[in-house]
Amino acid sequence: MRRIKTSELVPGMITAEDVYTYNNQLILPKGLILNDRTITKLAYYSIFYVKVEDSPEHAPAHIPFESTYAERLKKNPEFKKFRKDFEADVDNFKSVINDVIEKGAPLNVDELMDHTLNILDLGTTTNLFDILHNMRDYDDATYAHSMNVALICNVFARWMRMNDDEIRLATMSGLLHDIGKTQIPDTIIKKPGKLTDDEYDLVKTHPQEGYRILQNTSLSQEVLNAVLMHHERCDGTGYPYGLTGERIGIYAKMVCIADVYDAMTSARIYRGPLCPFKAIALFESEGLQRYDPGLIMTFLENVVNTYLLNSVRLSNGLIGKIVFVHREKLSAPTIQTEHGFLDLSIHPDIAIEALV
Repeated sequence: MRRIKTSELVPGMITAEDVYTYNNQLILPKGLILNDRTITKLAYYSIFYVKVEDSPEHAPAHIPFESTYAERLKKNPEFKKFRKDFEADVDNFKSVINDVIEKGAPLNVDELMDHTLNILDLGTTTNLFDILHNMRDYDDATYAHSMNVALICNVFARWMRMNDDEIRLATMSGLLHDIGKTQIPDTIIKKPGKLTDDEYDLVKTHPQEGYRILQNTSLSQEVLNAVLMHHERCDGTGYPYGLTGERIGIYAKMVCIADVYDAMTSARIYRGPLCPFKAIALFESEGLQRYDPGLIMTFLENVVNTYLLNSVRLSNGLIGKIVFVHREKLSAPTIQTEHGFLDLSIHPDIAIEALV
């Protein structure tokens, strides 16, 4: 038995003990053979270390299923331009926020938003979500993550058929949602091991800290509420106040979904970005009741629909094309293969492993 960082886990390793959340909820049982999905689940619950069995024969070399797709995308001129603009905007965002916090400079929201919206001037041939998934390094910085969430919220708001003012508020909410983390010591934010109860309690203060930093600016109350409430959940399991349903602002609900999706699909040391269908399956398995029903279904349905007619590799080795999406099981569409049509919603033993 050995204790290993979650970031260093690879598919094939076996858990040597039950793994629990900070609230003593069982996440993974002892003796489970890890795969991409279960490793991502550990990261989703902020589990930093796990005990695994020593036997090397259970840790086969990991095949980077998505390498061909990712490498092809990274050669795309749109991707290269987006990355250059994105990195410049993250640097500008960091500089502006540091001036606000350290020097008491006024927050020029219009200028900040203009920079952010300019990088969305893309063609229609490349999926924004794919670009974000394939340009992030492991352990994203607070500012890059916030930029990702802002861009996801912008697209999300368009899917919700919001007007221009509402789209702007949604984007702004995503951009500023984690500003409170600048008040948490880096030694805690970047700690490689499990947080102590006191450290975790301190991290959970970042929504209030963000609200405090921004409350005297010209930002609308809706954006301030999104900063304060983005870790609340509709079933009351969130923080800092355990709010439910209608008590949570719509932009906070949107940021919550975008935030979790971004975390689940971030690149990790042991693999490339998680296949969107694996992320959607995790949303479904964890229970959609945590989120606003109209928002979560709109978000997931649109993410899935962007991959219609895409070629995918299945867990049984077959290659096929997505031809139909099942609303009741979004992570398990119907695939057309050389052997005919395969409805994954009635074949739970087969899953989409990668886009090809």
